[in-house]
Formats: sequence, C-alpha cells, structure tokens
Amino acid sequence: MKAIGLMSGTSVDGVDAALVDIAGQRDNIQVTLLAGETYPYPEQLQSDILTVCAGKALTIGEFCELDDAIAQYFAQCAQRLQQANNLTAELIGSHGQTVCHRPPQDSLGYSVQLGRGAMIAHLTQKPTVSNFRAADVAQGGQGAPLVPKVDACLLGHPRFSRCVQNIGGISNVTYLPPCSQPHWETQVCGWDNGPGNSLLDLAVQGLTNGQKRYDKDGRWASQGTPHQELVQQWLQDPFFQQSPPKSTGRELFGKAYLDRAWENAQYYGLSPADFLATLTELTVCAIKQDYHRFLPALPETILLCGGGSRNHYLRRRLQHYFPEVTIQSTDEAGLDSNFKEAIAFAVLAYWRYWDRFPGNLPQVTGAKQATLLGQIDCP
Repeated sequence: MKAIGLMSGTSVDGVDAALVDIAGQRDNIQVTLLAGETYPYPEQLQSDILTVCAGKALTIGEFCELDDAIAQYFAQCAQRLQQANNLTAELIGSHGQTVCHRPPQDSLGYSVQLGRGAMIAHLTQKPTVSNFRAADVAQGGQGAPLVPKVDACLLGHPRFSRCVQNIGGISNVTYLPPCSQPHWETQVCGWDNGPGNSLLDLAVQGLTNGQKRYDKDGRWASQGTPHQELVQQWLQDPFFQQSPPKSTGRELFGKAYLDRAWENAQYYGLSPADFLATLTELTVCAIKQDYHRFLPALPETILLCGGGSRNHYLRRRLQHYFPEVTIQSTDEAGLDSNFKEAIAFAVLAYWRYWDRFPGNLPQVTGAKQATLLGQIDCP
C-alpha cells in the first residue's frame, strides 16, 4: 500500500511529507520511501501557530479557523507531493500540528493537534488517519512519544543495541536492544529528553531580530564556549529529574523558558555565541544524563534523526560525551533521517486502517494497555 505521512513538530518550521510503499503485516513490515519533501509554512500561518503555542487565547471561531487552515495546508502538501512525483497514495496519516501538550499528572493528560483529518480526507479524497495521541492518553498514557514501536520494527539490529535519538524541537530517544534476544521487544523503551532545537531556534530568531530562523550547522554556537555551571543549574528543573515515562513540549521549553535562560546568561556575562553554545550543551547533557540514569546499558550505536542531526556542533558535543559509542544518522541504517517522523506516521496510519494493529508501546507512554491509534476519516 502506498501511504503518505504528514508531520509538523515542535519547531513549527513546516510540514514534512513522506510517500512510502508499505508491505507486510503487523510488526513484520517493509517500508520503502518513494518521495519526500518539506514544505515550509506560509509566514502568516506559522506566526498564528506560534502565537497560539505561546499562550494566546482564541475564540472558538478563531480556533476553528486555525484548525481548518492547518488541515488545508497539510492537504495541499499531500497533493503537491503526489503531483510532483506522479504517484498516487491510497492512505494518508497526518500527525497534525501540536498546539497544546499536557502530560498526565493526577488525572488524564491532554494533547491537542490541529489540522482535522476530516478536512484532509475531503480535500484529498483519500482515507485519512489523524488524532493519533488521543487513544493513548485515554488509556492514561503520555500520548508521546509514539514512534518507538515503528523504530523497533524498522531499525532494530540482531546483534547491536541502538538508541534512535530524534532531535527536533524536542529531543526524544528510543532504546532498542539486540532483536535476537528473547522477548527483546518488551525491553524497548523511550521518552522525551527535553529541548532539542526549540530553544536554539528561538534564541537565534531573537538575537537576529528575526533575520535568521536557525543556526545553520551550529556555526554560531561553535564560536562560543558553553557555561557548564549554568547548564547544571538548568538541569535541576523538575522535568530533567523525572523518570520515564515522560514527555514535554513548548509549554515548558518555549519562549518563557528562553527568557529566563537569557536572564541567567546576562548574569554570567555570556556573549550571544556563548549563550547558543550553552543551550546546545543543555540539549546534549540532558541526553547524556538520561542515558546514564535510565538505560540498562549504553548503546553501541546512536542513530540521529531530525533537524538537530544536521547540527555539526551539537553532534561533536554529543560525541564528546559518548567517546566509545558510534554516532551515525538513521540514513546509514537505511531510514531517511529527514523524513523518519513522517514515515512513522504513515506506518501508524497503515497499522490503524489496514492492519488493526496497536501502535503504542505501554512501557514507553505509560498507557494501561496497547491500543489502536488514530481516528479514521473517509472522503
């Protein structure tokens, strides 16, 4: 079956669209990427989303308009990908755009992704699976991360342990023991580590008055020196002390957090380059701390994906803390690092629509049980 996965993450930079061919059943599937493209958000739509993520209150009418606008753009991306490659998909899996993520505490959590599947199905005339997180949240789970089961199917190795380290707006990890071990799938674990690119991108935008959206290759940060005392201070935040399952988003690591971090940096007299280097160090040290605290053992290989995988400075700092671990990208394991998350939601849609196969891992999200993920809307 040919399916399209649509994904926009915490960075809110655009929509990743991946058209894949999926064969097989349940966790014995083969996935081939046929085409992939990233479509930047129109400036006004991006601004509207970021304003809502920052806490702007909307009327119900404004909320509906934004929901529709996101759905319409996601549908356009799916149509453009098919037209540009002269390919036709049979199914769409759309993650949508997260605008609110509240992990469970004393009661059920809450996670809102805009870009309703019914509109996408109507505009594309394709069955569309969306709203993936709701079923896991209803089972008491975090609703995130949802890709570890797909990682296990597509990136497990018979002899070596691997960590699939996604560094998008938020960084998250999937630990994969060697898949030749008995009951290896029960040992798969994963969680959100903390900020990935979210704080870095916001900082660059602020320091350049919006002239730059991000620090290409980490070049600016590489000119600075990370302030280790400040990093350790930031790591005292309760989220970094929390044991998995755990997930987070812009609600915690957004502009308000960055403003406090900038005040800290001024106290220590950090230059802009030092500040970016220190934010990079926070991302890397959160990963390092989690690996040492929560993994059964360090992996033999770390497979990077997401926008942060292209940040050369961040990658060097990660290698500094894991000198004996091989650090590669998922490309080198056969899965495109630029579109891995979009591919994952194409697979989750396939499992929901075609296979009726649960897509979550309870040991990752904290859900009471495995469950089918996603709402199906037909044209």
